[in-house]
Amino acid sequence: MKNKIKVGILFGGKSAEHEVSLQSAKNVFDALDRDKYEAFLIGIDKNGRWRLGEEGRFLLDADDPKKIRLNASSDAVALVPQSSGEISYLSSTAEYNKAVDLIFPILHGPFGEDGTVQGLLKLADIPFIGAGVLAAAVSMDKDVMKRLLREGGLPIGKFRVVRNIEKFPAFEEVSAELGLPLFIKPANMGSSVGVSKVSNNEDYQAALKDAFLYDTKVLIEEFILGRELECSVLGSSFAEAGTKHSITASTVGEIIPSHDFYSYDAKYIDEEGAALVIPAKIDPKIAERIRELSIKVFDVLSCDGLGRVDFFLKEDGSIIVNEINTMPGFTKISMYPKLWEAAGISYSELIDRLIEIAILRFRNEKLLKTEK
Repeated sequence: MKNKIKVGILFGGKSAEHEVSLQSAKNVFDALDRDKYEAFLIGIDKNGRWRLGEEGRFLLDADDPKKIRLNASSDAVALVPQSSGEISYLSSTAEYNKAVDLIFPILHGPFGEDGTVQGLLKLADIPFIGAGVLAAAVSMDKDVMKRLLREGGLPIGKFRVVRNIEKFPAFEEVSAELGLPLFIKPANMGSSVGVSKVSNNEDYQAALKDAFLYDTKVLIEEFILGRELECSVLGSSFAEAGTKHSITASTVGEIIPSHDFYSYDAKYIDEEGAALVIPAKIDPKIAERIRELSIKVFDVLSCDGLGRVDFFLKEDGSIIVNEINTMPGFTKISMYPKLWEAAGISYSELIDRLIEIAILRFRNEKLLKTEK
């Protein structure tokens, strides 16, 4: 029998999206085909400590998104650089090390989705799913991402940036430039953490202070009146065009929030927080244009593996790119896998493809190094 691929599911982390990551990891772990893969749960606690867990006792309150957490009694481990995936126990009670063939870094936000872990995995010489160091870093920073998209000729909304060492720009000045209401968000955060919608000076000042709890750089964005559409991207630039793993875009979906906007709770906790309409009820020509733009965003930002691109569709038919998420949620109510399911790719098959793409990229990168 062919040896199973040893997949390390790396999740948790130090960001404010820790609990989201735990939920995503649980779903992926449950869906992995045990005939093909041997799964290892590697959780990163909120202090940055890596822990190797056992099925059934690693996640506490796993079925409650508000209480889910890591079991702190699990063994502390570390990934050894230049070891081809060796996981070393830090506990004196452990008798041996383990090795993984591939890492699925289901990490959302800073210290995971921003290129930091991706750099460590490259040092460890191990294949991993998702964006590389550069794409992860620039896609995580919404300021840099938007500037690159603008340079690439993609349609984006108006915005300005404030840093924590600067005096807050006056509400009257910003509202005159960008209109009302305004959206305020940390530059390096996802899942709507630290995001506020404001229409007056009092809320504006409070929203900036809140956003600066999560980052040293904050975006102030114009409000765009339009339908919220999303499109998933799958594939690799290392795959030949027209082949199974070449870059392709999914069905387009629409989010209709029941909250004021698509908040953290609406995404991950309140299953009735938003209606997901798949496929979106839009003109087929617009859907195709969104698919084309999704692939272009993926290309401009040098992404690989997977990504979910978010758009606004305005009443006049114009399309605005909002952002890309290079490690979108994999929870049971997440849009990324749902869009591929509508396109005919099941959850388990989607994971298979992501693993195959990661191995393909790793082998091609190794080949390039060998040829040099």
